[in-house]
Amino acid sequence: MTKIKICGITNLDDALFVIRLGVDALGFIFAAESLRQVCPETAREIIGQLPPFITTVGVFVNQGLEYIQNLREFCRLDVVQLQGEETPEFCRLLEGRIIKAIRVRDAESLSVMQDYQVNAFLLDTYQAGQSGGTGKTFDWRLAVQAKEYGTIILSGGLNPQNVREAIGQVQPYAVDTASGVEISPGVKDWKKLEEFVAACGSVKSFMKERD
Repeated sequence: MTKIKICGITNLDDALFVIRLGVDALGFIFAAESLRQVCPETAREIIGQLPPFITTVGVFVNQGLEYIQNLREFCRLDVVQLQGEETPEFCRLLEGRIIKAIRVRDAESLSVMQDYQVNAFLLDTYQAGQSGGTGKTFDWRLAVQAKEYGTIILSGGLNPQNVREAIGQVQPYAVDTASGVEISPGVKDWKKLEEFVAACGSVKSFMKERD
């Protein structure tokens, strides 16, 4: 089964509801420019009340090495996701598991992936002036090509209406959404969350239908 990450968690109620649905990972955004930014103290408090076996991911955008390492320890983050212009060298200096986001515009966008030694790549939609959270999809055929470079987490405009098709076409390790399951930035729509997780779970039967 494709794993599910819900990003932009800002409060405990949403976090616990997401977990009850069977989601695998929660994303906490620490980038100042994000509408879904959560302060370290709030993230730490939420994470401290989560049950075991849930992966917590801290999302950073062009922030300093020391800041990221300190926040990882302070919030007890399991994984660091780098959403900015972080270099392969920068990634190698970080300890622990790392996800590097790649903003996909065309096939050439994928060429940089060969230089990174990270645990997974998150593929998001390129949009000038934005590091992520565009709410727009990209050509999923490029995501299929990207799988030759490593483990793929598919993001970019995923919602309850299209995630089933996306998983069926790409078969990624995981899918990631934020705006596709929200009432407003950082506030989750529980009905959309239920529909999104249900759609992910129906992919197996969908693929049998295609065969």
